[in-house]
Amino acid sequence: MRLAELSRRSGVATATIKYYLREGLLPPGRQVNTTTAEYDEEHLRRLRLVRAMIQVGRLPVATVREVLGHVDDDSLGRTIRLGAALWALPQVPEPDEDDEYVQAAHREVGALLDTLGWENAKSLTTISPSYRSLVVAVAAFRRLGYDWDVELLARRAELMHQAAIADLDFMETHPTEAEQAEAAVASAVLVEPMLEALHRLAQEEESARRYGFE
Repeated sequence: MRLAELSRRSGVATATIKYYLREGLLPPGRQVNTTTAEYDEEHLRRLRLVRAMIQVGRLPVATVREVLGHVDDDSLGRTIRLGAALWALPQVPEPDEDDEYVQAAHREVGALLDTLGWENAKSLTTISPSYRSLVVAVAAFRRLGYDWDVELLARRAELMHQAAIADLDFMETHPTEAEQAEAAVASAVLVEPMLEALHRLAQEEESARRYGFE
C-alpha cells in the first residue's frame, strides 16, 4: 500500500507517519522510485502499536524508539528480548539503599520470592526494574505504617501470576517472535491500565457490597 492508504487504514495523518519514519519508529517502506514507497501489513501493525504507546501509554518518542529497538533485536533470546523491551518502559526512581525501610522491603520481597518459589525472579533481582519497583512500593507502605507481610503480598502475587500466564498465552497466539514481542509490549502498555481500572472497580463493588452506599 502507498502512504495515503496506510494513513487511511490507520487513521494516522501522513505528516505524522513521515515523522515516525524519520524518528525510526517505523521501518522504511520498500522504495518503488525516488519519491514513492510501498508499505505492508507489518507497517500497519507497528503503526498502530506506536500510536497506542504514545497516545494511551503517554510514552515519549525516545522511549518508544528504545522499546521497539529491543523488540526488533532478534539476536537476543526470547526472555531477554521481552525483558529488555519491558524494562525500557518508564520505571519508578531507584530506591535509596541506605534507607531502613528500603532495606526491610528487600528482606520482605526476598522472603516473598522464596515463599512463591520464584527462583527465576530471584535471579533477576539485581537487574530487574520490576523488582526495584516492588521494593519501592513495599518500603513506601512500611513508611506509612502499613505492614504488608509476606502472606498478604503472596495472595496478590499469585493473582498476578495468573494474569502473567494469560498474557503469555495471548502472546503465543501470534506467529512470529517479533509479533509476540509487540504483543507483550502492548500488554504492558495497555493491559496494566486495564488491570488497575479493574482493581479499582472491584474495590468499589466490594465496598458497596459490604457497606452499602451510605
